[in-house]
Amino acid sequence: MSRSLGAVALFALLLAGCGGGSPPPATTPAPSSASAAVDDPPGTITCTKLTRAIADGTLMEPGVVDDIVATSRTADAPVADAARRLGEAYAAAVAAHGTENEPDAVAAVSAAGAEMSAVCIDSGLETAG
Repeated sequence: MSRSLGAVALFALLLAGCGGGSPPPATTPAPSSASAAVDDPPGTITCTKLTRAIADGTLMEPGVVDDIVATSRTADAPVADAARRLGEAYAAAVAAHGTENEPDAVAAVSAAGAEMSAVCIDSGLETAG
């Protein structure tokens, strides 16, 4: 009997030592950044970023349109399509920098931003931002 109690005690010690003294890992990692935000309804994040860029006058600043286009991956089709058109207009404006076509290309970015804003409103996301 004492032999089996000793074996049970040894087994319990070995089992306790296997944990290494650290707590078990969490089964579900916590969201670590704003990128984990839920886009509900789809397009909310994209339209919020667009509204902010229009209000701040930053559509032509590097990275702003790229960020809007990147977040549109979770948006519904009309918002995502408008973001794609905005991205294309921005890319054309960047390519036209320093040429005689630059003013028209920059105006096309403004027009694409306004069109996308209308799509956000039509999608019920006009209060975003």
